[in-house]
Amino acid sequence: MTRNFSRAFTLFELLVVVVIIAILASIAYPVYIGILERAKVTKDMNNLRQIGIATQLYMNDNDGALPGSATVTWMSQLHPKYLSSWNVFQSPFDIRGASETDATAPVSYGINGNNVVGTSVDKITSPTVFILFAPAQTAGLTVTFLGLGTSPAPGVRVLGIGGDQATSNPDGSAAIGGTHSSRTKINALFADLHLENMPQTTRRTHQAIQTGTSVGIRSKNSWRRTSLSGACWLESARATRGVDAQVPPSQDVRNYFG
Repeated sequence: MTRNFSRAFTLFELLVVVVIIAILASIAYPVYIGILERAKVTKDMNNLRQIGIATQLYMNDNDGALPGSATVTWMSQLHPKYLSSWNVFQSPFDIRGASETDATAPVSYGINGNNVVGTSVDKITSPTVFILFAPAQTAGLTVTFLGLGTSPAPGVRVLGIGGDQATSNPDGSAAIGGTHSSRTKINALFADLHLENMPQTTRRTHQAIQTGTSVGIRSKNSWRRTSLSGACWLESARATRGVDAQVPPSQDVRNYFG
Protein backbone atom coordinates (compact mmCIF):
# COMPACT_ATOMS: atom_id res chain seq x y z
CA MET A 1 0.00 0.00 0.00
CA THR A 2 1.38 3.37 -1.05
CA ARG A 3 1.22 6.25 1.42
CA ASN A 4 1.23 9.91 0.31
CA PHE A 5 2.97 12.32 2.63
CA SER A 6 2.57 16.13 2.19
CA ARG A 7 5.61 18.14 3.14
CA ALA A 8 4.89 21.19 5.32
CA PHE A 9 6.81 24.49 5.17
CA THR A 10 9.65 24.78 7.60
CA LEU A 11 9.86 27.75 9.94
CA PHE A 12 12.78 29.13 7.94
CA GLU A 13 10.82 28.99 4.68
CA LEU A 14 7.88 30.78 6.31
CA LEU A 15 10.20 33.50 7.57
CA VAL A 16 11.65 33.94 4.08
CA VAL A 17 8.15 34.35 2.63
CA VAL A 18 7.23 36.90 5.31
CA VAL A 19 10.42 38.88 4.66
CA ILE A 20 9.76 38.91 0.91
CA ILE A 21 6.18 40.12 1.45
CA ALA A 22 7.44 42.84 3.81
CA ILE A 23 10.01 44.01 1.26
CA LEU A 24 7.40 44.16 -1.51
CA ALA A 25 5.02 46.03 0.77
CA SER A 26 7.72 48.56 1.71
CA ILE A 27 8.30 49.19 -2.00
CA ALA A 28 4.63 49.36 -2.96
CA TYR A 29 3.39 51.55 -0.08
CA PRO A 30 5.34 54.73 -1.00
CA VAL A 31 4.24 54.29 -4.60
CA TYR A 32 0.63 54.01 -3.47
CA ILE A 33 0.97 57.10 -1.26
CA GLY A 34 2.52 59.03 -4.14
CA ILE A 35 -0.28 58.06 -6.51
CA LEU A 36 -2.87 59.00 -3.89
CA GLU A 37 -1.26 62.41 -3.34
CA ARG A 38 -1.05 63.11 -7.08
CA ALA A 39 -4.75 62.32 -7.35
CA LYS A 40 -5.45 64.82 -4.56
CA VAL A 41 -3.30 67.45 -6.29
CA THR A 42 -5.28 66.95 -9.48
CA LYS A 43 -8.58 67.21 -7.59
CA ASP A 44 -7.34 70.32 -5.81
CA MET A 45 -6.46 71.98 -9.12
CA ASN A 46 -9.81 70.98 -10.56
CA ASN A 47 -11.59 72.65 -7.62
CA LEU A 48 -9.62 75.86 -8.18
CA ARG A 49 -10.35 75.68 -11.90
CA GLN A 50 -14.07 75.46 -11.22
CA ILE A 51 -13.83 78.38 -8.78
CA GLY A 52 -11.99 80.32 -11.48
CA ILE A 53 -14.69 79.58 -14.06
CA ALA A 54 -17.41 80.59 -11.59
CA THR A 55 -15.51 83.80 -10.81
CA GLN A 56 -15.28 84.61 -14.51
CA LEU A 57 -19.03 84.05 -14.93
CA TYR A 58 -19.70 86.28 -11.92
CA MET A 59 -17.48 89.01 -13.36
CA ASN A 60 -19.24 88.75 -16.72
CA ASP A 61 -22.51 89.48 -14.94
CA ASN A 62 -21.11 92.26 -12.73
CA ASP A 63 -19.05 94.50 -15.02
CA GLY A 64 -15.75 92.82 -14.19
CA ALA A 65 -16.07 93.16 -10.41
CA LEU A 66 -14.58 90.41 -8.26
CA PRO A 67 -16.94 88.61 -5.85
CA GLY A 68 -17.20 89.70 -2.23
CA SER A 69 -17.63 92.96 -0.35
CA ALA A 70 -17.52 94.37 3.16
CA THR A 71 -20.97 92.91 3.82
CA VAL A 72 -21.19 89.86 1.54
CA THR A 73 -18.78 86.92 1.25
CA TRP A 74 -17.27 85.93 -2.06
CA MET A 75 -18.41 82.34 -1.40
CA SER A 76 -22.09 83.31 -1.13
CA GLN A 77 -21.85 85.23 -4.39
CA LEU A 78 -20.54 82.16 -6.19
CA HIS A 79 -22.71 79.58 -4.42
CA PRO A 80 -25.25 78.39 -5.41
CA LYS A 81 -25.74 80.46 -8.57
CA TYR A 82 -22.40 79.65 -10.21
CA LEU A 83 -21.28 76.66 -8.13
CA SER A 84 -24.12 74.41 -7.06
CA SER A 85 -22.12 72.29 -4.59
CA TRP A 86 -20.11 73.31 -1.52
CA ASN A 87 -17.81 70.37 -2.20
CA VAL A 88 -15.93 72.43 -4.78
CA PHE A 89 -14.84 74.81 -2.01
CA GLN A 90 -13.27 71.96 -0.01
CA SER A 91 -9.74 70.87 -0.81
CA PRO A 92 -9.01 67.13 -0.89
CA PHE A 93 -6.29 67.93 1.65
CA ASP A 94 -8.97 69.21 4.03
CA ILE A 95 -9.89 66.25 6.26
CA ARG A 96 -13.08 67.80 7.63
CA GLY A 97 -16.32 66.07 6.79
CA ALA A 98 -18.10 67.31 3.67
CA SER A 99 -21.35 69.23 4.10
CA GLU A 100 -23.89 70.96 1.89
CA THR A 101 -25.21 73.08 4.76
CA ASP A 102 -23.96 76.67 4.73
CA ALA A 103 -23.14 76.76 8.45
CA THR A 104 -20.97 73.63 8.34
CA ALA A 105 -19.69 73.57 4.75
CA PRO A 106 -15.86 73.55 4.79
CA VAL A 107 -14.13 76.23 2.70
CA SER A 108 -10.44 75.52 2.09
CA TYR A 109 -9.58 78.29 -0.37
CA GLY A 110 -9.14 81.97 0.34
CA ILE A 111 -9.27 85.03 -1.89
CA ASN A 112 -6.36 87.48 -1.83
CA GLY A 113 -7.01 89.61 1.24
CA ASN A 114 -5.42 92.80 -0.09
CA ASN A 115 -8.69 94.69 -0.54
CA VAL A 116 -9.47 93.22 -3.95
CA VAL A 117 -12.92 91.82 -3.20
CA GLY A 118 -15.65 93.74 -4.98
CA THR A 119 -13.18 95.76 -7.04
CA SER A 120 -12.78 95.62 -10.80
CA VAL A 121 -10.34 93.00 -12.03
CA ASP A 122 -9.11 95.59 -14.55
CA LYS A 123 -7.33 97.35 -11.68
CA ILE A 124 -4.96 94.40 -11.34
CA THR A 125 -2.32 95.51 -13.80
CA SER A 126 -0.35 92.24 -13.83
CA PRO A 127 -2.93 89.44 -13.55
CA THR A 128 -0.43 86.77 -14.64
CA VAL A 129 1.55 87.25 -11.41
CA PHE A 130 -1.24 88.09 -8.98
CA ILE A 131 -2.60 85.18 -6.92
CA LEU A 132 -6.37 85.39 -6.64
CA PHE A 133 -7.18 82.16 -4.76
CA ALA A 134 -4.96 79.82 -2.74
CA PRO A 135 -5.26 77.38 0.20
CA ALA A 136 -6.30 79.21 3.37
CA GLN A 137 -4.45 77.12 5.94
CA THR A 138 -4.09 77.78 9.61
CA ALA A 139 -0.96 77.14 11.67
CA GLY A 140 -0.20 73.56 12.65
CA LEU A 141 2.09 70.62 12.08
CA THR A 142 -0.50 69.12 9.75
CA VAL A 143 -2.54 70.65 6.93
CA THR A 144 -5.47 72.36 8.69
CA PHE A 145 -8.32 74.59 7.50
CA LEU A 146 -10.93 76.55 9.47
CA GLY A 147 -12.94 78.37 6.79
CA LEU A 148 -16.70 77.78 6.59
CA GLY A 149 -19.52 78.76 4.28
CA THR A 150 -20.62 81.26 6.93
CA SER A 151 -17.21 82.81 7.61
CA PRO A 152 -17.57 86.61 8.08
CA ALA A 153 -17.54 88.97 5.08
CA PRO A 154 -15.73 89.37 2.80
CA GLY A 155 -15.17 85.63 3.23
CA VAL A 156 -12.20 83.29 3.65
CA ARG A 157 -9.00 85.17 2.79
CA VAL A 158 -5.22 84.80 2.49
CA LEU A 159 -3.27 87.89 3.52
CA GLY A 160 0.44 88.75 3.47
CA ILE A 161 1.81 90.05 6.76
CA GLY A 162 5.48 90.52 5.88
CA GLY A 163 8.40 88.49 7.15
CA ASP A 164 7.91 85.89 4.42
CA GLN A 165 4.54 84.83 5.83
CA ALA A 166 0.89 84.83 4.85
CA THR A 167 -2.06 84.35 7.16
CA SER A 168 -5.54 83.00 6.54
CA ASN A 169 -8.80 84.33 7.90
CA PRO A 170 -10.71 83.15 9.84
CA ASP A 171 -8.05 82.42 12.49
CA GLY A 172 -5.33 84.84 11.44
CA SER A 173 -2.38 82.50 12.00
CA ALA A 174 0.33 81.79 9.44
CA ALA A 175 0.70 78.39 7.82
CA ILE A 176 4.09 76.75 8.25
CA GLY A 177 4.04 74.75 5.04
CA GLY A 178 2.22 73.83 1.86
CA THR A 179 -0.56 71.32 1.34
CA HIS A 180 1.37 68.56 -0.44
CA SER A 181 4.79 67.24 -1.51
CA SER A 182 5.92 67.01 2.12
CA ARG A 183 4.29 70.41 2.68
CA THR A 184 6.58 72.15 0.19
CA LYS A 185 4.00 73.02 -2.50
CA ILE A 186 0.51 74.42 -3.01
CA ASN A 187 -1.84 75.01 -5.93
CA ALA A 188 -2.81 78.60 -6.70
CA LEU A 189 -5.20 80.35 -9.09
CA PHE A 190 -3.98 83.62 -10.58
CA ALA A 191 -5.98 86.67 -11.60
CA ASP A 192 -5.77 85.69 -15.27
CA LEU A 193 -7.34 82.39 -14.13
CA HIS A 194 -4.36 80.17 -14.89
CA LEU A 195 -3.29 77.55 -12.32
CA GLU A 196 0.13 76.69 -10.94
CA ASN A 197 1.49 73.94 -8.72
CA MET A 198 4.17 75.97 -7.02
CA PRO A 199 6.74 75.86 -4.19
CA GLN A 200 5.77 77.34 -0.84
CA THR A 201 9.11 78.72 0.28
CA THR A 202 11.24 79.76 -2.72
CA ARG A 203 12.27 83.44 -2.67
CA ARG A 204 12.63 85.33 -5.92
CA THR A 205 12.77 88.88 -7.24
CA HIS A 206 9.57 90.71 -6.39
CA GLN A 207 7.32 92.80 -8.58
CA ALA A 208 4.80 95.29 -7.26
CA ILE A 209 1.19 95.23 -8.36
CA GLN A 210 -1.21 98.05 -7.63
CA THR A 211 -4.99 97.97 -7.44
CA GLY A 212 -4.99 101.42 -8.97
CA THR A 213 -3.95 102.71 -12.37
CA SER A 214 -0.22 102.10 -12.50
CA VAL A 215 2.38 99.47 -11.72
CA GLY A 216 6.00 99.74 -10.63
CA ILE A 217 8.96 97.48 -9.92
CA ARG A 218 10.19 97.54 -6.34
CA SER A 219 13.42 96.32 -4.85
CA LYS A 220 14.21 92.69 -4.16
CA ASN A 221 12.47 91.25 -1.10
CA SER A 222 10.32 94.37 -0.75
CA TRP A 223 7.07 92.45 -0.68
CA ARG A 224 5.21 94.02 2.21
CA ARG A 225 2.09 96.07 1.53
CA THR A 226 2.76 99.81 1.74
CA SER A 227 0.84 103.00 1.10
CA LEU A 228 1.97 105.50 -1.50
CA SER A 229 -0.14 108.61 -2.16
CA GLY A 230 -3.20 106.72 -0.97
CA ALA A 231 -2.52 103.82 -3.33
CA CYS A 232 -2.32 100.27 -2.05
CA TRP A 233 0.74 98.50 -3.46
CA LEU A 234 0.56 94.73 -3.63
CA GLU A 235 3.86 92.93 -3.79
CA SER A 236 4.41 89.82 -5.91
CA ALA A 237 7.20 87.28 -5.70
CA ARG A 238 7.01 86.21 -9.29
CA ALA A 239 8.37 88.26 -12.21
CA THR A 240 6.40 88.07 -15.45
CA ARG A 241 7.83 85.64 -17.99
CA GLY A 242 9.79 87.57 -20.58
CA VAL A 243 10.35 90.53 -18.24
CA ASP A 244 12.99 88.91 -16.09
CA ALA A 245 14.43 85.84 -17.80
CA GLN A 246 16.48 84.97 -14.73
CA VAL A 247 13.40 84.31 -12.63
CA PRO A 248 11.76 80.90 -13.17
CA PRO A 249 7.96 80.62 -13.04
CA SER A 250 7.87 78.80 -9.68
CA GLN A 251 7.85 81.23 -6.76
CA ASP A 252 6.99 81.56 -3.09
CA VAL A 253 3.24 81.59 -2.55
CA ARG A 254 3.56 83.68 0.57
CA ASN A 255 5.36 86.41 -1.37
CA TYR A 256 2.39 86.84 -3.70
CA PHE A 257 0.16 88.24 -1.04
CA GLY A 258 1.97 91.21 0.48
